[in-house]
Amino acid sequence: MNTALRIPERWRLAGRVLAAFGIASAVTVTGLPGVDTSGTAVAAGPAVTTKIRPGAKRCDERNLGKTYGTTPRDSGLPNDPLGGNFNASSSLPKNFNYKLPGRAYDGLGPPTAADKAKAMSKFPNNTEKNYKAWQKVADASGDPADRAMEIYARFFNNNEGLTFDHWFENRYIRNQTNNSKGSAFERQLVKDFRLIGPDWLCEVTVDLIDAQGNVVDSRRYDAYNKKSKEFNEFKSNSELTNKQLGKDRKIARLMPDHKFRFTGAKPFTDGQKKKINDFNRYVSRLRPGAVNPVRGNQRLYNSIPQTTPIRGYSRYDRWFAPGCQGAGTTTLASLGSASTCGTRGPLNERINNSGRTLNEAKQIQAGARRFDPRGTLPRGGPGGVDFTTMELRYVGGLGKGKGMQYSMRADQMPDPDNNPGYGGQTRMNLSSDALFTWLALTPDKFWVNLNPDQPDKVMDATFGKTDAGRVLLEADLMMKHDFAEALNPDKHVEGKRYWDTAPRRNGIPCFPGTRFWIEPEPAKVREQDGGIYILDSPMKVSDQWLDVDYHVPGSTECTDLTKAEKTAIEDSVRLNVIPLIQDRVNKDPKYADLRAVYNARVAAEYIRQQDAKSPNDFHKMINSNDVSAWPLRAPNQNWTRDQVWNRYMDSIKKGIEWFELKYGGKVYQQGVGGVDFSKQPKQNITRTRFNVENRDLDNTTRNSTKSDDASYRDTDTLYLGGGPAKANGSDPGGDPAPTPKPTHTGGGKPTGKPTDPVTPQPTRSGGGQAPATSAPNTPDPDGDLAHTGNTVPIGLITGISAALVAAGGTLWWGMRRRRTTG
Repeated sequence: MNTALRIPERWRLAGRVLAAFGIASAVTVTGLPGVDTSGTAVAAGPAVTTKIRPGAKRCDERNLGKTYGTTPRDSGLPNDPLGGNFNASSSLPKNFNYKLPGRAYDGLGPPTAADKAKAMSKFPNNTEKNYKAWQKVADASGDPADRAMEIYARFFNNNEGLTFDHWFENRYIRNQTNNSKGSAFERQLVKDFRLIGPDWLCEVTVDLIDAQGNVVDSRRYDAYNKKSKEFNEFKSNSELTNKQLGKDRKIARLMPDHKFRFTGAKPFTDGQKKKINDFNRYVSRLRPGAVNPVRGNQRLYNSIPQTTPIRGYSRYDRWFAPGCQGAGTTTLASLGSASTCGTRGPLNERINNSGRTLNEAKQIQAGARRFDPRGTLPRGGPGGVDFTTMELRYVGGLGKGKGMQYSMRADQMPDPDNNPGYGGQTRMNLSSDALFTWLALTPDKFWVNLNPDQPDKVMDATFGKTDAGRVLLEADLMMKHDFAEALNPDKHVEGKRYWDTAPRRNGIPCFPGTRFWIEPEPAKVREQDGGIYILDSPMKVSDQWLDVDYHVPGSTECTDLTKAEKTAIEDSVRLNVIPLIQDRVNKDPKYADLRAVYNARVAAEYIRQQDAKSPNDFHKMINSNDVSAWPLRAPNQNWTRDQVWNRYMDSIKKGIEWFELKYGGKVYQQGVGGVDFSKQPKQNITRTRFNVENRDLDNTTRNSTKSDDASYRDTDTLYLGGGPAKANGSDPGGDPAPTPKPTHTGGGKPTGKPTDPVTPQPTRSGGGQAPATSAPNTPDPDGDLAHTGNTVPIGLITGISAALVAAGGTLWWGMRRRRTTG
């Protein structure tokens, strides 16, 4: 019905566009609080001279246990004749090992009263003598229980008032890492660059002395060449401290014939390069004619800690651990006493030591920096990972009793000290829970739907109790809002182009009664090394004209459009609107959760296919339809599908995006919906193409399960992994959880698919064998995923059944027209 109103002679357009979408030994030797051993400053006056402190050892004797008679001609780190920073990124990263036995005790909880009484029993009134006594006992017995008492005794000797967890990670483990990792990196460089012979000294200290002969400051360098007069600083994380650089400037003034070299095991960030270049310019001004007296050298290394987990003392997490998913394990917790399940690895450690909030992350970052004098933190420190970008990219190592190995890709934070990454547990929980959700539910439940004609078919009720389902439905509504925004002619020239060229009735442009859905572009995967590499899984936005019965009260529509006009509207939408939405779906941070959940879906299908060949540890949970172990997590524990439905309908009635068009004097309102993931083609990657387009990715992935600082080819793209870890010779992968009883809930699938309907078959039903109609699983020599027998090309990987179908989510446009009076 149209109501005559007196309004300005122009049209105001209220765009409410809602496009639908679904989808090794355990011996510990250190742990003292951090101490600056480079010397103490006694302020008496400004430094006027310097002196190299005697007593430094030759590098070959200290690090290699050998004495070489001469220094080779090719000794030393390479120089770039064109600048101050040499980059050896063309070479593959090398690994170096260092001992970290204390990490085996990361499952210890805070000491109880009984623990305290026992830990303090040796010398109750002298905490220092007490922990040293326990250290002797543990060294002699080799008993992990004695070592645990030593750790507790060391904690009680600390007077900083820290919690046990904070002390353990930032004092006990940090000091052990500083000592062992820094020395191991130095040893590796001495070996690789032949820093041997009488010219090379290691651990050299320079004292700064005032006019009265007092040592007012000091600076320790990792290596010094007596012949070339070159000071060397080695940083395994390639991060230089301002405090040390300030001392370097003083020494540069007082020792005008000496040079400086900084060597890192990771790429220098732009900020670190600037520090080196600024220092180089400063020294060059002091020494006219000098050529790069300060240089940086980058040679990629991955540090590999050597830790043997100990059952009952080491921490195991339930992330991606099939043996830890039964009753009683719905809350993430340290599983130090578990012997039959759990995962460990560099990724787990980075997650567990990251902040949950930005403020907490800043506190952790600052504390870690204070106790890292040798630059042994992973690049960027605890806040160096942008956890919002973290996605599952490799799954492998499957088999009965083997659990699962995994690797995830994430971006490096550009400024971790001021804006550290946080929320790692949230993203890890989402990816892990989604993986198990995709495995436990039968594929017929993988749909979401927002359609004003189908309020009873928003999503399957069981799927709606999981975060995977929540993410898909929220993304559905979010894309509708993006569609509304894309049509705003004040923001996008493409939006104005649509309105200017749209078919009209009575001079009014017709709204695009088009339904939107997301389906994958061909995904790039590679199966080799006993697992699958998920290389790229882009999504595309598709559209189709769709009429619905629901209308906003009082609205009128262009109900008499010809087929040609509808086709023209579809074409205009594809040209002017879809590219913006599709770009956001694939790149915008607000869709990051969707991309993470979707990658877990790809990994889950690979696990299903491998299980169909030979049962693995996931066997009994597949298609069980029991998702009670992966419920909605805080802060979304009270989320419901009805909340999203109500927001959707509220948007239809009130509008989202308001803008004006100068075609006349009328007002309109709009609404949208629709998704379909039933067609998901894959693009097979051959071994040759994999090696060319993803060079060294297999090497990086392998390193990611051992090193906490594996980046891909000298970039800010990080890979972090983990998996089942052997504890005293036993694999904690364990047996899978008992088979939950299947449950069937929900209102069924939506109707009104935008493409020809198909009836895909589950890859496996009820924990049994594949249906008799399925073809055998045949390995592909080029590394493709094995087919499950379904010849219909549905799913990101051929054989994904009913993958994330939300076919009935209509896109609807209503119009409320208000005409001006004569």
